[in-house]
Amino acid sequence: MVIGAGAAGLAAADELTRAGRSVLVLEARQRVGGRCWTRRLSGLDIPVELGAEFLHGEAKLTHSFLERAGLGTTDSAREQRSLAGGRLEPVDAFADAQRAVQEGHKLKRDMSFAAFLARQRLPAKTKALATMMVEGFDAADPKRVSAKSIAEEWGGGELGDSQPRPQGGYGALFEWLARDLLARGARLRLGAVVQAVRWRRGGATLAGRFQGEHFSVRARCAIVTLPLGVLQSGPLRFREKRAALACLESGPVIRVAMRFHRPFWEEQAPGVAFFHAPKAPFPTCWTPLPLRAPLLTAWAGGPKAARLSGKRDALLVRAALDSAVAIFGRVAERELAAAYAHNWRADPFARGGYSYLRVNGEGAREALAAPLARTVFFAGEATESEEPGTVAGALRSGIRAAREAMS
Repeated sequence: MVIGAGAAGLAAADELTRAGRSVLVLEARQRVGGRCWTRRLSGLDIPVELGAEFLHGEAKLTHSFLERAGLGTTDSAREQRSLAGGRLEPVDAFADAQRAVQEGHKLKRDMSFAAFLARQRLPAKTKALATMMVEGFDAADPKRVSAKSIAEEWGGGELGDSQPRPQGGYGALFEWLARDLLARGARLRLGAVVQAVRWRRGGATLAGRFQGEHFSVRARCAIVTLPLGVLQSGPLRFREKRAALACLESGPVIRVAMRFHRPFWEEQAPGVAFFHAPKAPFPTCWTPLPLRAPLLTAWAGGPKAARLSGKRDALLVRAALDSAVAIFGRVAERELAAAYAHNWRADPFARGGYSYLRVNGEGAREALAAPLARTVFFAGEATESEEPGTVAGALRSGIRAAREAMS
């Protein structure tokens, strides 16, 4: 049994069914994909992502799954501008982030990223952009996230590399994978909320509700792929994982996708893909370049997202629009045609965007991934130490958990 039909759960079920094993996948939502959620907006020919959008780093497994599905990728543009003194100035936030952690390898003891940054002799602009990056790119609170983990992540050469998008969005990939699993005999039950897991070596029983009715199913083992925030706050509690869970944080993320009547930003800054306004409620907006469409994605992560989390969708759209107005002027308000908003912290089946390591949390991901009695196994991006916080990491973790279960 696999709990969750996000990237990790589908990858685990794929590995198991390809080995000829019998698999039941239980998903609380009425769709697959988890924190990958592709939608459509009337008037747009391109997919609209409300969850994961890019392939980060090498993402070899993601490319492998896309190839199997017959899907390609589209490169993303990287040109950036940042609002300063009422003007849009050229900037490379990725380069500033890497500059901020140049001394990270010298850390003998861990500390918060905020404390680490305060010690660095850097221009105020570099510190501001690095803070914006840790809050946005990593969805982390600078006062809580491990400086060592950020230095390790940003210190590599991949941070500023091109980050392609899957053709058709991640939804196309995971819908294909779900169909492929069903064709190989897997069972997929949507709207099935697991409320309890009981196990002893050699067998596990899951209980929950499906279509308003109680259900109970038993198998030789269970693979749990629930998001970190759900493991920390939901009905399924694993006391053996308390220490690991205490060292990890589920970063809040809010996305607002806005369709406009025309792409007016191309008149102000042609060829620019990312716009930053560090003081705005949504400090980063981006376009689908090199695809041309009147779509802007507004993004808030970390403390800024946490401050917005209690607001209704209409107020989130208003805050995103105000952020666009701060960057582009009142033309943004006049040209708005439609919008979607999603608060991942408020989502009961996510409780956050993606994970980050707290100060002195080294080893927590590995501890969270460790099986219980060789019967209950754990997957999900929070259990992945090589590519945490990414779709590629979730896929890798699902395959790892499936192989552990089969061994």
